[in-house]
Formats: sequence, structure tokens, C-alpha cells
Amino acid sequence: MVRAKVEERSAGAVLFYNDGGIRKYLLLKHRRGHWDLPKGNIEAGEEPEYTAKRELIEETGISNFRFYDGFREEIEYYYKRRGGILVHKKVIFYLAEALSNDVRISREHVAYKWVDFEAALKLASFNNTRKLIRLAEEFLSQFK
Repeated sequence: MVRAKVEERSAGAVLFYNDGGIRKYLLLKHRRGHWDLPKGNIEAGEEPEYTAKRELIEETGISNFRFYDGFREEIEYYYKRRGGILVHKKVIFYLAEALSNDVRISREHVAYKWVDFEAALKLASFNNTRKLIRLAEEFLSQFK
């Protein structure tokens, strides 16, 4: 069993936009080169849903969105920080629909793409990200 030296908690969102009847998911390209979903650390005193909303606004510039009740997924993974410090990270994800597709990325990112479901699965850098996109697609299929 891997023992982490640091525990982190974050929250984020699977964000999609209805583009003329085609559901498109937003992926952000991090400076380190990976494509992922908007997320960030939960600050002291914050509820995870508040963090997810704050991070959406900070990382995408989109403030006109709505969250879907009933979608709350948690993932966890390990990564190494500079200096070889092992971090155990837990991230809670919500599902949100953007009512605008006008993105203004933060300095943390170098690019963004709105892509359909299949393209999102190919572009996403991590298995956890693909899993979340699949769960979102499955959840949204009940509303067709």
C-alpha cells in the first residue's frame, strides 16, 4: 500500500455545452501538457460544490452555467509534487451545463477545446477523466 505524505481535496466539474443539439464537453490543456477537466483545491471553510463553481469561473471565465442535481462523483489518485513528495488527492466532480461557450482560460492553462463525447474520450489524458465523461454522458442520456 502506498502511503502519502500529503492529502489534498479538490472539486471540479464536467462541463458541457449544447451546440445545436450536439453535446460538447470542455477540456483544458494544462501547462504540463495534459488535457483535463476544470478543478481546484478546496479552500478552508468551502463546501465542495462552492469550490467547483469558483474553479469553473476562475479557469474558464464562464459564469453562466447550471449544475445538475444527482451527479456527484469522487475520484482519487496519487501524484508526485516537486521534490518527490507523494500526494494522495481526492476530487469531487459535479456536472454542469454551460449556457455560453465563450471561454477565457486562466494562466494555469494553455488551450481549451469543446469536443463531442467520442473526441473527449480520445483527448482526455487520464483514465479518471474518461470515466467521468462516460458517467456524465450516461447520466445525461436519461433526459433525452
